[in-house]
Amino acid sequence: MIELGQVAHLDASYDLVVIGAGPAGLACAAQASAGGARTLLVDENAAPGGQIYRSVGATPLRARRDILGADYWTGEELASSFAASGAAYLAGATVWQVSPEREIGLSKDGSARLIDARHVVMATGALERPFPIPGWTQPGVMTAGAAQILLKTAGATATGRVVLAGSGPLLWLIAAQSLAAGRSFSAILDTTPKANWTAALAHLPSFLASPYLAKGLKLLRRVRREIAVVSGVTALEAEGDGRLERVRYVAGGETRTIGADHLFLHQGVTPNVNMASAAGCELVWDDLQLCWRPKADAWGRTSVPGIAVAGDGAGIAGAEAAALRGSLAALDALDALGLLPGDEKTRRAAPLRKTLARYDRGRGFLDALYRPAKSFRTADGDTIACRCEEVTGGQIRAAVADLHVAGPNQLKSFLRCGMGPCQGRLCGLTVSETIADARGVSPADVGYYRLRSPVKPITLAEIATLDQTEADVKAVARG
Repeated sequence: MIELGQVAHLDASYDLVVIGAGPAGLACAAQASAGGARTLLVDENAAPGGQIYRSVGATPLRARRDILGADYWTGEELASSFAASGAAYLAGATVWQVSPEREIGLSKDGSARLIDARHVVMATGALERPFPIPGWTQPGVMTAGAAQILLKTAGATATGRVVLAGSGPLLWLIAAQSLAAGRSFSAILDTTPKANWTAALAHLPSFLASPYLAKGLKLLRRVRREIAVVSGVTALEAEGDGRLERVRYVAGGETRTIGADHLFLHQGVTPNVNMASAAGCELVWDDLQLCWRPKADAWGRTSVPGIAVAGDGAGIAGAEAAALRGSLAALDALDALGLLPGDEKTRRAAPLRKTLARYDRGRGFLDALYRPAKSFRTADGDTIACRCEEVTGGQIRAAVADLHVAGPNQLKSFLRCGMGPCQGRLCGLTVSETIADARGVSPADVGYYRLRSPVKPITLAEIATLDQTEADVKAVARG
């Protein structure tokens, strides 16, 4: 067990506040604290690890280390290094504000606080890409990542008839982990477009030299040997009366149906950009990874001075690369704080960048191969696009055609998309891409939701716990 004591008292200010305790956040906070910066790591989970290393210090699967694979357990070293660094640690806390002036609003156990930071590193990680198909909101359908959380935190796997559908490296990892845990799937419905291979082949030479090749081949061999895989799936629908009963799909031009009690969906991950956007950081559209990401330089510095991003929240690159980018952001913060002499930042960064280049090698192959089909990224007809407000793809397309809606922010006025509890985290990409598809333009021309604080729900009771000075009230209301 990795024991991490929570900070007993929050100071009014810190040299560095790191948000998110995944690989990037752990590496950043550990290195910055060891370098002399007064560092606070804030995380909304109960224990460090983020999604990829979730519950690494407390998972019930510790006695069966083979289930989650060797890569998962490298998170122990990161968590241990952080625990020994002396950084302050606040778990189970929600960050609902990061202002451009680096004033941070957070809540824990029903109380809210405002603290200041000289430097902020957002290591908010990734979200699973929305997968809007007919019936995806009914009971029995969930993301594959959610199923993986159950396995890591509780050692639980789904029973009955289980279908896994989608594309991407994580799809095969989850299948392999389930097999190691003693559970299988009725089928894997692979939605990877066959045409993607043409684009991916151009990146094959660099991928052959990447550390992911051997791992990927091992996963694929294990899974394909034990689970029926249907390739070339071009349409999916979850059907049932009140809950999932079957999955209808199209493959090879034929429509087929398979009985199912559970359907796990996955088609890659995308950066979690809401907090960066609300802090005023400029976002850019990445047409290769089909997502929005904060505009950042090689150190993770965003368009807002003193605010940096690290890890998959800045662009999808994997856990190993995330930790390295967290360390680079820490070096930049230490330099900005005056805690590194001369060219020490550049010297210490050199070996990190060399290792990072190794993990970045071949990333283009994965991005091109597992680029999701447009039909699975946009919504149409009665398919739900915004789950919070139950807005359909047909309603969005009608708003574009009849009301001349140009982008997601204008759409809010008519349909309330992105105004529910998730604040657009679950529907942002779907809405942007559906509007773009309806208009015949790029998502870059449509834009993303305009976000402001609070980026996570905060109750009036929590606001009431703030010191009721004029500055505090303005900070909560600012946007």
